[in-house]
Order: sequence, then structure tokens, then C-alpha cells
Amino acid sequence: MTRPNRPKYAARLNAFKALTSGKASVVDMIEGAAQVGGLDAADLNYPDHFSDHTSAQLSHHLSDAGMALNGLAMRYYTDPGFKLGAFTHPDAAVRQAAIDLTKRGIDACADMGGSLITLWMGQDGFDYAFQMDYARAWDDTVDAIAQVCDHVPGVDIAIEYKPNEPRAFALMPDIGTTLLAVKEVARPNLGVTLDFAHVLYADEMPAHSAHLIARHSHLMGLHLNDGYGKRDDGLMAGTVHPIQTVELLVEMIRQGYDGVIYFDTFPDMGGLNPIEEARTNIALVERLRGVAATLVDDADLAAAISRQDAALSSRIVARALYGA
Repeated sequence: MTRPNRPKYAARLNAFKALTSGKASVVDMIEGAAQVGGLDAADLNYPDHFSDHTSAQLSHHLSDAGMALNGLAMRYYTDPGFKLGAFTHPDAAVRQAAIDLTKRGIDACADMGGSLITLWMGQDGFDYAFQMDYARAWDDTVDAIAQVCDHVPGVDIAIEYKPNEPRAFALMPDIGTTLLAVKEVARPNLGVTLDFAHVLYADEMPAHSAHLIARHSHLMGLHLNDGYGKRDDGLMAGTVHPIQTVELLVEMIRQGYDGVIYFDTFPDMGGLNPIEEARTNIALVERLRGVAATLVDDADLAAAISRQDAALSSRIVARALYGA
């Protein structure tokens, strides 16, 4: 699933703020992640994590911690100017500021040897009927994404969709809408990042959404976590939906996905020790990946699925997960 010498796991760096009693710097968070053992990549938030450090300095700190850069995640919500939207803002100057910010993030990513920018456009949505000009907002967003894709074609741009929050309705809330946008933008370096909890929240089956991404676009990032489907819980991977997680991992093997698995989990929300929480994520996913590897070519499982025999397929999966 992952090529030799390729990083396997990354985690949400901001989770490691809890390890310090005062204000944690990005260097503190990198050092905290390095204590986990098994985290060999990191995603940095732009511009948040770059406020006090240059790209070169952050590359140095990652290297000292034995970690590679997985990519940068754009963050617009910390700027109050983007509350009405970044790519969907009614003011053209604000939209251009968001595009320019994203281009600077792409440049920083390229300077650090990275090749992935993740766009989570939580602020690009609406809260009321008669609030948004839907056609203009869609056209503006498609145009903005095309511009950032064209800025450095060697850097991949991935849309991470989510139904809502902080806006009541996201412009791209689900897999179908996201793939429609990808089709309209029509750039080879544009794809999708799949976040497990977001997919549950959108009332989707993770493996099904992953298959649609592979069929119509490119899966550029995989965020594993878990939740109860009512909000973005950010729980430890495999703790609520182990069977759905295994099915997704089977799909990943079939697709030949060899990218980093990023644990987008929130130990800080429940007061968990972030080092132990990350170790649990790794342990559970290693176990579930092993189960997935035994199921991917299971002839009995394939036969049961071909007949839509959920009773038999459930027994086969349960045996692989829990033993005879």
C-alpha cells in the first residue's frame, strides 16, 4: 500500500499544543509529534504556522524531528476579512486577496519540497435563503481554484469537502458537488482529499466516496478519524466505525493509494494526551490495514459481495476483525 521509504502517517499538529503550559509554537508541536514514534510526516497550516518562521526554518525543524513535509493546508478562517467567504466573498478585492494568499502558500510548499495543498473552504458557504448569488459564487470559486491550480502546476491542489461548519451550508458539501467542481475546473493537478468524519457527516459511505473519487478524479489525501455522523467529532480512527474503516482501506489497496494517512483527530477536545492518542491511532490503523490486506483478495468475500449477500460478507469481515 505504501512504497518502501515513503512516509506513512501524519497527524494534526495543533493537537500537540496541549503538551505545553503556555503558548505553543509550531516548533513545539513538531517536537511533540516526534515523540509519538511512527509519525514520519507533517502537514503545516498556511499562513498560521508560518507567522514566526520561514519556510527554510520549518524545513530544518521537520528534518531535525525526522519528519517529512506531507503538504500545506490553507487556513482562511483566522482572518476576519474572510468571514463572508474567501473564494465566494462578494467583494472582488477580498476574493483576490484569498487567491493571492493561496498562491503564497503554494510557493511556500514548493520551497519546502512539498507537492500538496489542501483547500478546506469552510468559510465559503451561506447561512440564509436569499443570502448568496449561487451562480456567481460557484463561478467565482471555479475560477479561483483554476487560478491556484495554474500557479505552480507541479503542486497538487486537493479539495477537502465538508457539509457545513462554520457556515450553515457549504458551497461544496459532498462528493457529488465536489466532483462536479473538479470537472468544471478541469486541471490535471486538481483532486480530492477524503476526510472520514466529513464523509460520515455527509451521510456517505467512505469506500463508495473513495471509489467515485478514483473514477472521476484523483484521491490526493486521506484523513482518517471517526465520529457519530452528527458533526465533525474527530475521534480516534476505527473506534466507532471499524468495519467501514476496513472497507475504505480495502478500497485504498485496490486503488494503489500510497500517500500519507493523516490523523485529523482532536485529542485536545476531550483532554486526551496527544502523544498517546496518536499512538492509538497508529496501532488501530496498523491492525485494520492488516485486516484489509487479508480481505482484498478473499474469494468468498468477493462472491458474497457479487450477490449482495450482506449476511455472509459480514461474517467473513467479522472473522477477519475479531477471530473465529
